[in-house]
Amino acid sequence: MLTFHTCDVFTDRPFAGNPLAIVLGADDLSTAQMLTLAREFNLSETIFVQRPADPSHTARVRIFFPTAEIPFAGHPTIGCAIHLATAAAGPGDFDSEIVLEEEAGLVPVKVWRRGTATRAEFVAPVLPHAVPDAPDLAAALDPVRLGRALGLATDDIGFAAHRPGLWQGGPRFLYAPIASLAALARARPIQPVWSEQMQAAGVDSIYLYTPGPDCDFRARMFSPTAGIPEDPATGSASAILAAQLLASGGLSEGETQLALRQGVEMGRPSDIGLAVVQRGGRLQQVRVAGNAVPVASGQIRAPKG
Repeated sequence: MLTFHTCDVFTDRPFAGNPLAIVLGADDLSTAQMLTLAREFNLSETIFVQRPADPSHTARVRIFFPTAEIPFAGHPTIGCAIHLATAAAGPGDFDSEIVLEEEAGLVPVKVWRRGTATRAEFVAPVLPHAVPDAPDLAAALDPVRLGRALGLATDDIGFAAHRPGLWQGGPRFLYAPIASLAALARARPIQPVWSEQMQAAGVDSIYLYTPGPDCDFRARMFSPTAGIPEDPATGSASAILAAQLLASGGLSEGETQLALRQGVEMGRPSDIGLAVVQRGGRLQQVRVAGNAVPVASGQIRAPKG
């Protein structure tokens, strides 16, 4: 039997934010077994904890959608780091720094607890950059086609200097700036235009964002072909948003700190902190921060290999 824990990430209260399953002692599991367990939990992501390749690091981790393994993801990194640091620290306030070996690279994470709130901040392992090999970039970024794929009008796509973009930093996302909160609330994947747009972009996920009344940006993320109809909080997409904001003139020289909210339309509000350092028009560092709270724990059978 394997020990697992679940937590809600990017929130300071249970039953909000983005749920995560953490499976411990996963060293002897095959990729196929991990995928079977990810399907069983059926959350947007499940993270498997193994012994690190380098003993100076905290753990090696592997992250799965219900449909496939992914090289990096934000809310599993935050949730797993908080779980491991809390287990090691015990009760009371603490400051800790751990290093996770992810498929995308080493991810340093700072974790701290003050009172009842435990928070973590990671440095993105890959600086966001443009996707070099989109099958049809012009079509992917076309506001008319993008609007149809989201059930929106063409003038719902874009605001100020923000235009659609296609960026990656481990995973890839198509970014759609949305003109209003009302349009953001109406958005939904519309077939068959959705699949056509995904094929043109060479991705399976769209991140929508618009200025928010209680944050810098309110966001939604759709990825139905990856088994995620909508995600309450997407840490990796939040990190890669830095490239989209830089291209749109939305970042100042030096460090910019932003508050993002996602999952509101799903009834699972999530609060994500984004810090971006840019100098001379180039990204230097991207950090993502958030809280997590434990929800459940137990044991689960290891699937047959």
